[in-house]
Amino acid sequence: MMGLALIATVSFISCGTSKEASWKAAYEKAKNQELYTQDDSEPVEVAPVTPKEETQSYTSIRQRKASTTTTTTTTARSASNEIRQERLDVVGGGSIKAYNVVAGSFKSLDNANKRRNELVDKGYSAQIAKNPDTGMYRVIASSHDTKEAATSSRDKLRSAYKDAWLLYRTY
Repeated sequence: MMGLALIATVSFISCGTSKEASWKAAYEKAKNQELYTQDDSEPVEVAPVTPKEETQSYTSIRQRKASTTTTTTTTARSASNEIRQERLDVVGGGSIKAYNVVAGSFKSLDNANKRRNELVDKGYSAQIAKNPDTGMYRVIASSHDTKEAATSSRDKLRSAYKDAWLLYRTY
């Protein structure tokens, strides 16, 4: 009986070390292949990086990226504003106007509702709208008929939500 226990113990111990040893051998083999397959015969040309605008905000970079990757989103630029254009469907009833101030954009409806509730607690008549093309939920803090009114509202909202942005609703 004691012999069986001793054999079982030795076999368990040797299994762990062989797995570790084979893992280490595979790692070292891959590392060696990586070192030997690098081609050092051609020089690598490196282009210098120059910033376009030092005052770019995270929001404008995110908006520019979205406008290049989504076919339904376009960006209209003016001297001081960017306005994204998207199709929107209001979630849970209600209505929105042409120019909207977005205080958050979420893939999850639960997260959008949390942000909406924060805004309602602060006195905003916030709503949630979904972009049917991307599936993103936009939390709209305020909705306006004119671009000027929306811009003014966005600027005020940015004291609490620095990434607030303008969205023009297309149909």
